[in-house]
Amino acid sequence: MIDDRLKLNAKSKFAMYMETQNMRKTPERFAILEMAMSFGEHFSADELYRRMEEDSYHVSRATIYNTLDLLTDCGILRRHQFGGNQSQYECMAETLNHHHLICTECGKIKEIKDTELIKYMNTKRYPAFTASYYVLYIYGVCNACARRAKRKMNTNKKI
Repeated sequence: MIDDRLKLNAKSKFAMYMETQNMRKTPERFAILEMAMSFGEHFSADELYRRMEEDSYHVSRATIYNTLDLLTDCGILRRHQFGGNQSQYECMAETLNHHHLICTECGKIKEIKDTELIKYMNTKRYPAFTASYYVLYIYGVCNACARRAKRKMNTNKKI
């Protein structure tokens, strides 16, 4: 969960971004920001929409998608595309560099922090380029899916 100070900073950053882009600062956009920051994990636009509806805050899916684009453009959210799944978002305020393990069977996503790799990446310098962050996706099969496949294979052998 994001603390109140980070939420206030995000609201200020979003308001300034919309001012520089000559965009209206609507209550719907700020409600979407607030809800997006309430997720403690990756979330999709559909999950955000459902949560808004559950809280009886009705906004169109188009408004959700457009606002997620704005929040990504101004650096409050980070968009991920894990395999063939729909885009997933996470708040940048609460995430330091980390890596994602993505199960190719069930789609489960696990965040890991590999301190050795992070230290190494922080030492990397690139000519005429200043890196802001990096993303690493590792695809494979989670233990639960591997056990399930092994059980299925053993069952098929018995038949």
